[in-house]
Amino acid sequence: MTTNCFCGASTPFDLCCEPFISGKNNAPTAEKLMRSRYSAFATHHAAYLVATTHKSERTSTLKEEVLQWAIANQWQKLEIVQATATTVTFKAYYMDFNRQPRIHHELSTFVQEDGLWYYVDGSFF
Repeated sequence: MTTNCFCGASTPFDLCCEPFISGKNNAPTAEKLMRSRYSAFATHHAAYLVATTHKSERTSTLKEEVLQWAIANQWQKLEIVQATATTVTFKAYYMDFNRQPRIHHELSTFVQEDGLWYYVDGSFF
């Protein structure tokens, strides 16, 4: 039995976000990148999260920080609230390390360079 992708699409993971995370394909839009980044958090693919973060925002400890946060939480679902060509407002539902339900509500900004989309930053609600 095949389940829907972590990002909430009604498509199996191996046909939805996995090709982006594995590097087989590049996310064609900011929203697709956002969805694949959520799936990467859910599947603990920190290297993809770092690679899809704009170089101006990468730090030497980013991979470890991202991986710790991804593993510490149990990712429940992603809700896209609004998307434009370069921004995505979303709610990521998760259980924190104390198994308390949480919602990460963010307006993310993306930029496309040389045909590739990158996460730049976010404003939190």
